[in-house]
Amino acid sequence: MKHLVPALVFALLFWGCSNDSESDLMDPPNNENELVTYNDNIKSIISNNCLSCHSNPPVNGAPFPLTTYNEVKTRAESGLLLTAISRQTSEARAMPPSGRLPQATIDLVEQWITDGLLED
Repeated sequence: MKHLVPALVFALLFWGCSNDSESDLMDPPNNENELVTYNDNIKSIISNNCLSCHSNPPVNGAPFPLTTYNEVKTRAESGLLLTAISRQTSEARAMPPSGRLPQATIDLVEQWITDGLLED
């Protein structure tokens, strides 16, 4: 009986974790028929990953703010935004400095640029 309880706990843990998959850890894919917009898709990425430095005024050595649609659009049009977030963490000027964004997030930014940098 004393071995039954640990065996049951182990079995529950084993089967409880057996349905985890790598896709559970990834951002859901964007519907290919939907256009990516700043307000619906990109603003939250910028807010969560960039504004700690790229605020207005910028802090921690950031050279420019990314607080408005026009500021983000300007950096995206120049190619600097996608270049910076596409770099590997160990590369110079990789953004964010805390670590590379998931590839699905980078792809979403790239799709926003391809779709025409739409605001709404």
